[in-house]
Amino acid sequence: MTTFSLTRRQVLATGAAMLAGGTLARAHDGTVHVTIRNLTFQPAEIEVRAGETIEWTNDDPFAHTATVKGGWEVTIPPGKTATHVATAGDNVDYYCRFHPNMKGRIEVVG
Repeated sequence: MTTFSLTRRQVLATGAAMLAGGTLARAHDGTVHVTIRNLTFQPAEIEVRAGETIEWTNDDPFAHTATVKGGWEVTIPPGKTATHVATAGDNVDYYCRFHPNMKGRIEVVG
């Protein structure tokens, strides 16, 4: 009989892969975290409640934005974080104004 065990690193890597694979991120302690890396929002789709904070961390060496066409915009400098507090009307698609191929989605629930 063969036994199978996972290391802590393997478990964490599996969890990170699941999040990056299209599942919705949920807020933790009132903040949902989005990482910007390699010209992508990770995760690209997030779920928050009105009043919760979205925090983008820019791991790329150049600036990005979280821009809602006809709405709000957050600028995220390289190596920095920036935030936006979700409101009931924030069921939106957003993109980076500097790199329009970068796209994300915010869904406000409950």
